[in-house]
Amino acid sequence: MPNRTVFRISGAEAQDFLQGLVTNDVTKLDKGLVYAAMLTPQGKYRADFFLVPAGDAILLDVATPLAAELKQALTMYKLRSKVEIEETDIAVSRGLGDVPDGAFADPRDPSLGWRGYDGQLGDDNVDWDTLRVAAVVPESGVELTPDSFILEMGFERLNGVDFRKGCFVGQEVVARMKHKTELRKGLAQVVVEGSPPVGSEIVAGKKAAGTLFTQAEGRGLAYLRFDRASDDMRAEDAVVRFKPA
Repeated sequence: MPNRTVFRISGAEAQDFLQGLVTNDVTKLDKGLVYAAMLTPQGKYRADFFLVPAGDAILLDVATPLAAELKQALTMYKLRSKVEIEETDIAVSRGLGDVPDGAFADPRDPSLGWRGYDGQLGDDNVDWDTLRVAAVVPESGVELTPDSFILEMGFERLNGVDFRKGCFVGQEVVARMKHKTELRKGLAQVVVEGSPPVGSEIVAGKKAAGTLFTQAEGRGLAYLRFDRASDDMRAEDAVVRFKPA
């Protein structure tokens, strides 16, 4: 799987270190992969990644364009913790069907198959964008950007945040969005008639209603203002229809 970087986080305090930073409960590693994010203190997205059990260490599988900044942030928070953060040459693979020995089911959605970190042969013939659009799963650097709030991007549904684990960076903002407000914007699946560019503005009448991102087989992922979303919108020359479940 190209464009992924894997860090090894080790040391006597590795698990406690991550537990205080990331959005999910690191103790769940005894059950498999943990999908999580690291946020800014203002509660905005910094990076999403998978945490992988690896004996006495924890692997962190992140999109390569985000790797350098994420390592810098982790190093800043490390201070005097007994933690080592090192980049590895571990290759990431993924596939569908039965989970191979040593691989792990993708925790975001069953349709996304498995991820491997020990030389498992992945499936190069899968249209992963089609699967992501069908399951409404955002991608690092596409739907997920520095302006994103993770609850608007579906992280609770995707098993990427735990509200019972205790504090993490940006936790107050996320908790406030969870308990005190109704989400007025968010990621949703839309029907697309046409082929507008990724990042096209969606308009309803003359009002901005959102942004269209990944598209596959006549459907797409869109970040929408729900109060303006309808089944009669446009993005460039394409017709965009939102039909909430």
